[in-house]
Amino acid sequence: MDDGTLCSIGELARRTGLSVKTIRFYSDRGIVVPTDRTAAGHRRYGPDAVARLALVRTLRELGLGLDAIRQVVDRELTLGDVAAQHVAALEAQIGILRLRRAVLTAVAKRSPTPEEMERMHRLARLTEAERRRLTDDFLDTVFTGLDGGPRHAGARRSMAPELPDDPTEEQLEAWVELAELSLDPDFRAGVRRGAQDHATDLSDSGSGRPRPDVVALARDHARPALSCGITPQSPQADHVVAALTADCARTMGRPDGSALRRWMLRRLTAANDPRRDRYFHLLALVNGWPAPERLTPALDWSVTALRLRTAR
Repeated sequence: MDDGTLCSIGELARRTGLSVKTIRFYSDRGIVVPTDRTAAGHRRYGPDAVARLALVRTLRELGLGLDAIRQVVDRELTLGDVAAQHVAALEAQIGILRLRRAVLTAVAKRSPTPEEMERMHRLARLTEAERRRLTDDFLDTVFTGLDGGPRHAGARRSMAPELPDDPTEEQLEAWVELAELSLDPDFRAGVRRGAQDHATDLSDSGSGRPRPDVVALARDHARPALSCGITPQSPQADHVVAALTADCARTMGRPDGSALRRWMLRRLTAANDPRRDRYFHLLALVNGWPAPERLTPALDWSVTALRLRTAR
């Protein structure tokens, strides 16, 4: 039954570049249905089969499933509808792949244990609500119960990561490391102690007005010394330390002397945790903020300079 308009499956294979086996598979799935069959049962295809198969091939190369393709060729769905659905599916897949890449990149940099790698993978897959709960738990540990009012509310906001809806690989990597850091009990305890010390200083002042704490004062005095190449051991550092302790005495309402220097040394040593710098560096990456200045060099300088002169 060949009127010249129908072709065999072999001819259709030659015209489309697809294998006979592939065309037969599409036929069995109802995607390209034969128009007729010969008396011997061989399939015969009409003129539209070539165009349908070309469309099928294109959609398959784009990654569409056979059910969606059948709906398109049967005009149950428009190409636009299917494309929109497929874009959404691809976005989800891309998100998963980016998470995997972020975890693997972090693994390549840090060579963690299998347990740490599993935790990193779990952190990378957290939903937005789960990320927020993790952040809130960390910040609750730091600030709950402190007498700080609006000041601590502002500090809390400034420490909260907000991963964007479409993060970069760098932001995903930063989030995984930031989440791990915020789960570290020792780091949590250190940040909590710093917040408690600051709240105590404000309470001791009696005024309740915002004022620089000893860490901020040390930073402001050590930064120019560092930029001028003054080492903590040099005689020039004597004047810097004297100005720092005088400023601290005036600001804190304490007498200048060895007792104040020992107190400053304890506070600055406790605050001098490089992980704090790392936290705020990662926070800036996640939130898309400018990179913050590192505090560790100024604290290293101040602690060394104070220790040398306090021991005298």
